[in-house]
Amino acid sequence: MAVRGRPRSFDLDDALDRAVEVFWRQGYNGTSLDDLTSAMGINRPSLYAAFGNKESTFRKAVARYAEVDMAYVEDALACSTARAVAETYLTSNAIAVTTPGKPAGCLSIQGGLVAGESDQGVVDFLAESRMSGEQRLIDRFKRAVEEGDLDDTEVPEELAKYVSTVSAGLAVQAAGGASRAELMLVVRRALRAFP
Repeated sequence: MAVRGRPRSFDLDDALDRAVEVFWRQGYNGTSLDDLTSAMGINRPSLYAAFGNKESTFRKAVARYAEVDMAYVEDALACSTARAVAETYLTSNAIAVTTPGKPAGCLSIQGGLVAGESDQGVVDFLAESRMSGEQRLIDRFKRAVEEGDLDDTEVPEELAKYVSTVSAGLAVQAAGGASRAELMLVVRRALRAFP
């Protein structure tokens, strides 16, 4: 069967990286299709053919963001102790949300803060994404209890919620102008409460 249309003349990952930045800077509601096509260097038919509609493009951008900008999560979960998991996760998060040349804060936090009722699918998607990340922390902390690294009186769900909440707070603070040094002080203080 013959291929229809012209071959794609742009790099998908590069275009998606540009979409990540637009959504990250402007949020889901603040981003128009014109913003996306301009930043990605493509026209609307190419955007629809490669990524689908705006919501589909956003979902793919969030997945790309998780793969690239949140790669530290894998390193954190691989740490040998629960404390090292929390320390690596939060320290790396503070670095990620204050990376020079990138928008401050976190796409998955900033992206949905201003989504309205008409964007409930986006709000639900972001909540599910955050819950999925939190579940990975729960599973890791359960393993720490099973291995004797954490006392069996520790509640993995509470520890995961704590780390997730501090992480989200770091992102919001960064978006509000907090420096990396200020966030590192918060991380150090937060880790005092971690077993």
